[in-house]
Amino acid sequence: MGANARRLLIFLGAGTAAMLAVPAYACINPGLANTTVVTVAADGSGDYSTVQAAVDAVPSGNTEPFIINIKPGVYQGAIKIPSGKPYVTFRGKGRSPSDVVITDNRANGTIKPEGGTYGTSGSASVTISGHDFTAINLTFENAFDEVANADISNKQAVAVLTLADRLIFDNVRFLANQDTLYLNSSNADTIARVYLNRCYVEGDVDFIFGRATAVFNQSTIHSLDKGSTTNNGYVTAPSTMITNPYGFLFVHSKLTSDAPDKTVYLGRPWHPSGNVDAIGSIVFRESWIGAHIMGSPWTDMSGFSWKDARFFEYRTTGPGSAVTDDRPQLTDEQAAEHTPSTYLAGSDNWAPHKSTRRS
Repeated sequence: MGANARRLLIFLGAGTAAMLAVPAYACINPGLANTTVVTVAADGSGDYSTVQAAVDAVPSGNTEPFIINIKPGVYQGAIKIPSGKPYVTFRGKGRSPSDVVITDNRANGTIKPEGGTYGTSGSASVTISGHDFTAINLTFENAFDEVANADISNKQAVAVLTLADRLIFDNVRFLANQDTLYLNSSNADTIARVYLNRCYVEGDVDFIFGRATAVFNQSTIHSLDKGSTTNNGYVTAPSTMITNPYGFLFVHSKLTSDAPDKTVYLGRPWHPSGNVDAIGSIVFRESWIGAHIMGSPWTDMSGFSWKDARFFEYRTTGPGSAVTDDRPQLTDEQAAEHTPSTYLAGSDNWAPHKSTRRS
């Protein structure tokens, strides 16, 4: 147990701390002494019956850890964590991430009650703008049904949109179809870091995308079968700014699918609004790649060539891995610059991957 975890135990009392079993990195910011713990329960047995009500209870301008324990259940409705409410932790209290599900069901093209449509960002089931947010042992879902909504042409339906820095997801599931996980930042000039440990991400088209710096460690990335014999989607669509050397890093992870062999692309370069400075960055290193991935796994997007992006692999394995001219590889020397530490450190030496332990 680290010093921060001991401080939490002393503050809450041994019994409460043992019940929470929160990893040291999950809710403690060095120098913060006071921690608030509340419980959400759909059946009314907690402090709040909705997750948003618990978030609303976080003080504006919050400076202390605020832990929201969420009892098993399905929690409907979009959630927003404002920028003025940092240091919030969502902790699922079930036995597995599937026991606590936070879900909504709107897409880019869904009509809003007041008119107009939500757009891609507005479709998010959960929007995280507060820095130092952590989620543990739960599921985020966008349950938008593409088949039942055939009249909607823009079917992007985001489960989680991140806009803040120093975010942690541990043992979390992200479920949707197109645009499942939108890892972004507050603006194009801001770098936002995200650490995803032991997570599961599911989708089909561009289902991990955006300009954030993100590390996926020991995670499963599952491509859904869209029913095509030639193209069942794209795992990633990064829009990393050229000034940022670090985009998405997948390490010790696994890419799986039920789709036919060689029908899914690893990724394509997204240039929002045609921004020529959004030069996507992705590295798949020391990860297992299933047979669903194309032999030439990168492809162009909206007139921009994948060859101008920063797409690399390093020591990947599995039936979908290969070393060819269409699959750029890092050298050992280059790989030393593409590690969780280099991606996450920033100017504050943030290192959540060094504190990770099972919660």
